[in-house]
Amino acid sequence: MGAAFASHHARGEQGSGQSGDLGTDRDAFTPNTHTVAPGTVLTEASYVFIDNPFGLPTNNYPELLIRMGGNDWFEWRFGVNYGVGSQGNIVTSVEVGEGPLKRRSLYESSVLYGFKADVSDQDGLLPESCFIMEGSTPTYGDVFGTVPVATYVAGYELPAGWRLDAAIRYAYSQGVLSWFDRWSPSVVLRVPVTNRWEVHAEYFDTFTPRRAIDVNRAFFSPGTHYMLTKNFEIGLRVGWGVTDSAAPFFSDAGCGWRW
Repeated sequence: MGAAFASHHARGEQGSGQSGDLGTDRDAFTPNTHTVAPGTVLTEASYVFIDNPFGLPTNNYPELLIRMGGNDWFEWRFGVNYGVGSQGNIVTSVEVGEGPLKRRSLYESSVLYGFKADVSDQDGLLPESCFIMEGSTPTYGDVFGTVPVATYVAGYELPAGWRLDAAIRYAYSQGVLSWFDRWSPSVVLRVPVTNRWEVHAEYFDTFTPRRAIDVNRAFFSPGTHYMLTKNFEIGLRVGWGVTDSAAPFFSDAGCGWRW
């Protein structure tokens, strides 16, 4: 198993270099299947604007995520975020509370901590995959319960450097009145244009089956990133809600720095 993990990570690093990709998890809603190399730190940050269907828009920043490689198949993860106007529209890996829609604004800050581990190497029909386990603890806001978040992501390297990834994410989230389940399936197709430039198209959804009113928020989202240097990339993704309860539009501008 250790050899498989090492092979998985080595191919991930090589593939990232060839396609102009640091393997950031905030490049899309669907995380990358690779862990960070041991002794390496990957810092990710972004500014997110969400045009909510009701009330004021959401502004999230810095969505800071620090990923530290522990060994060939394991990484530690730490992060912080501050949000204004949260209404439950989830468009990144940051979990937010479900504030009352009639509130003018909801201020929320949180810290994130957890790990990511490689699970399998691509072998025929067996996909390359990984598992992420995180906790998100609010430090300010209307809700203060720690939210556990589990994500499984799997994907395939395709001809010409294309890549197809899919993920399922589960969070036990806290609303103003009660706790509820939030499921988030997603799929993304990544296409390298040059050694430095990549584009992608993605579909993702979030739904809450155990709430009194199940809220289904689905999005279509294209995006791109560009490598300014071999260790620094910038990226932009936008999206449009395709269900009635989803935000009509969001944008996410961010960067990744490996050191």
